[in-house]
Amino acid sequence: MHVARALLARGEAVVGVDNLNDYYDPALKRARLDELERQGGDFTFHRLDFADAGALDAALHGVTIDRIVHLGAQAGVRYSLEAPATYIRSNLVGHANILELARHRQVSHLVYASSSSVYGGGTTLPMSVDQRADRPLSLYAATKRADELLSESYAHLFALPQTGLRFFTVYGPWGRPDMAMWLFTDAVLAGRPIRLFNNGRMRRDFTFVDDVVDGLLRTLDRPPQADGTEKPGGSHAPHAIYNIGNSRSEELGRLVSLIENATGRKALVEHADMQPGDMVDTFADVSAIAQDTGFAARTSLDEGVPRFVRWFLEYHSSSSMAERLAADRIRT
Repeated sequence: MHVARALLARGEAVVGVDNLNDYYDPALKRARLDELERQGGDFTFHRLDFADAGALDAALHGVTIDRIVHLGAQAGVRYSLEAPATYIRSNLVGHANILELARHRQVSHLVYASSSSVYGGGTTLPMSVDQRADRPLSLYAATKRADELLSESYAHLFALPQTGLRFFTVYGPWGRPDMAMWLFTDAVLAGRPIRLFNNGRMRRDFTFVDDVVDGLLRTLDRPPQADGTEKPGGSHAPHAIYNIGNSRSEELGRLVSLIENATGRKALVEHADMQPGDMVDTFADVSAIAQDTGFAARTSLDEGVPRFVRWFLEYHSSSSMAERLAADRIRT
């Protein structure tokens, strides 16, 4: 939604594709679409599963497509332990369908979402695109790394310009309810305990969504060239891979403290063992994208958390949550 909004704001025509599945509440997904419709501009939406090649081709028949931003996937590390077939369909079959669409339409650039999870175990910090990424800790991570390899083959065989973006813990307004930022904020406001895995010894490179959009647009406007030179990530085809992160590893305990400050509530914390598939620490080396595009994350966690909490309260203003919080602040 954020990328579509930015593209529309600069006068682009945008065609959106999503199946609005129920991995989390589809009402949030529909609310995002409402936001785009209120903004106006040349926006068209097709509700379909891009893992269904026939439906994808039929919906886009006759539509002129110059560039593709492919951010759709079945997300979530832990859910991949429960529903592996969903990840194979969405992340592998779906990505292959987008590659075929890009190839046959001869698009000028395909930018797709990868993930910091591809770095897996035994990675040196900070995580650099020059490091090997062949030890995934989850099926989700394995599918995203497989997407990168599929893209490499298409770039090599068909000279299809592509950029893969390894996102580091994206958060911000309109974010996913299964992410720590939402889960922790919701728990603090509701007075429920927060579970900190690995007994709290976890760190993440939290990246505000506005910075992610900025980095994505910078790469979208700079397709890699089929000139035989080595690109970030090691390809000699027109295929670059970049990290997009805040380039700062933060303790989860610090995130909890910032949420406490933003909500005026004290968190209840429970410590738990490490979960299968999780990474202990993420930390992005963004030197490649900085050198090639001038990207630099500008939103610190201290700034981003209050912005998320404000949006969270506004989004849930139809409930009594915001009213209870305001009443508590008045009493204190």
